[in-house]
Amino acid sequence: MKNKFVFNASILIMAGLIVAAVGCKKEDDKTTFTLATLAAGSIDMNGATPPSDIPAEPTITAGFSVDVNSSSVNSSTITLVRDYDQVSIDLSFTVSGKTVTIVPDENLGNGSLYKLSFTSGIKSTDDQSLGALDRSFTTEGAFVPFGQKAYWNFEDNADDQVGTLNPAANGIIDITYVESYNATAGKCASFNGTSSIIEIPNGDQLTNTANFTIAMWVKTNSDGHVDANGNPKGHFVLGLGAFKGFQFEIPGDYGSCKLAASYELSDGTAAGQDLWFNGDGIYNANGGYVGFTFTKDLTGSGGVAALLQDKWAHIVCTYDGATKIGTMYINGEKMKSQDFNLYDNVLANAVGLTWDGDGVEVVNELALGFVQSRAGTLWDNEPWGGYDFPTANHFGGLLDDLAIYHRVLTQQEISLMYASMK
Repeated sequence: MKNKFVFNASILIMAGLIVAAVGCKKEDDKTTFTLATLAAGSIDMNGATPPSDIPAEPTITAGFSVDVNSSSVNSSTITLVRDYDQVSIDLSFTVSGKTVTIVPDENLGNGSLYKLSFTSGIKSTDDQSLGALDRSFTTEGAFVPFGQKAYWNFEDNADDQVGTLNPAANGIIDITYVESYNATAGKCASFNGTSSIIEIPNGDQLTNTANFTIAMWVKTNSDGHVDANGNPKGHFVLGLGAFKGFQFEIPGDYGSCKLAASYELSDGTAAGQDLWFNGDGIYNANGGYVGFTFTKDLTGSGGVAALLQDKWAHIVCTYDGATKIGTMYINGEKMKSQDFNLYDNVLANAVGLTWDGDGVEVVNELALGFVQSRAGTLWDNEPWGGYDFPTANHFGGLLDDLAIYHRVLTQQEISLMYASMK
């Protein structure tokens, strides 16, 4: 009897061991929850080297080893952060079995570094947690800050590449397209200095904004660029109804440059003011003009002419409606800033740029190559300001990558843009 009991007990123990072994085997066979693939189209984002050619509007597909619990995928468990300013980009998600599709809710811009992060909060349908991980990538092309209102790249045309501000049917006069500041930049628009102009209707859409940035590459040509008396003449690079909207110009002596613009005041009226830079290094702190908070001293390096005469320059001008500060940058470096709060006139009440044209003296057409479009009558009889005078201040030179924003680009964005484009 005793032997029978021992035998039965042995059988039970062996059975238990077999069940335990089978259970362990099933547990060991369970597939670990991992990120198997990550791609934007055909571009692998899961390799050892971060890709640098991701589209600015990517659809990113993440493939996992087992099915994903859709309720665990959200803006807390998958994040996308822009490197240069640490801004988190909103994302949209679609979960289907082992695949999570990730789509940024905004254009990521060109030439920008991003970090895509997956946290341990992501779960599989069998309740495994993902090991936290990061993947970096850079969007394709030269760095272009997000949020362009309009952009002209002059690749054998003068069409707005992000909006609808295209030239009028008869609004392109004596323009050619030639090689730009480098091979990557492609083509640019060439202006002959006597008659070239591009006229773009509805240009007032570019103003009427609290925050403003204009960026462009410009190369002047001083050879033969003279007035009726044979003296060097200025360059009206562009103008939206002259100062009634905004204009950028470089005088014939290359001693300065300026963005003249119309600013809306808090009472609804408007006043004009210049963001003017002459490179003498004199500003408020050392006896300069009221409102000037910084002017770079270029007196020992050839002045403004050394930057702008007959050579490519990247020029950016900004206005911040909240702080009332205007700033000019050339070749990625701050050259001038002014603070309207310090003015002892109505401009201390400026809230942003505005269109102040009357539709007769100036019209709401952006002119590239002159201070205003041909439809306006302002300065028509002035030898320096009338379009029909070949010796007026027509722009002579090259223009490329003209962009306008209704936000204030940061100094870091401007420096990155210049460094990646030059």
